[in-house]
Amino acid sequence: MQQAHPDDADTDEGAALARACAAAMAVDDEAVRARGIEVVDVGPGRAVARMTVDEVVVNGHGTAHGGYVFLLADTAFGYACNSRGPRAVAAGCDIDFTAPARLGDALTATAVERWRAGRSGLYDVTVRRGDGTVVAEMRGRSRTVGGSWVEGAPGA
Repeated sequence: MQQAHPDDADTDEGAALARACAAAMAVDDEAVRARGIEVVDVGPGRAVARMTVDEVVVNGHGTAHGGYVFLLADTAFGYACNSRGPRAVAAGCDIDFTAPARLGDALTATAVERWRAGRSGLYDVTVRRGDGTVVAEMRGRSRTVGGSWVEGAPGA
């Protein structure tokens, strides 16, 4: 069993692998590209993604639609759980919306690996507005599905 903790995060080799995995994922990540989400940082078991709330994202309440906030959180989660080489998908996610985001807000989602063992992983994602207010908290469960983003990656 392998547990994640802050001390094992960024070796040069792990950081390079995470960047290579992110680059490989980004090639066909049309949802992220279409929504204008930017993955701004990746490392072993972690990722940060950003998105600005524009007119398309705002719902009838004048706030960001929860589905788009989830898309941002899920993006950070996806890049974090795929950062170690093996291909992984979401096995399930739970999200709590804690504050509204409005037109023009810059949102940042930060995903952190909490635990992984065998083919499963657990990740926490926090979405914040530019002023630091937490907009949402998501917990994602991942499952590796075979194959690797990078040839020769561990666990591939």
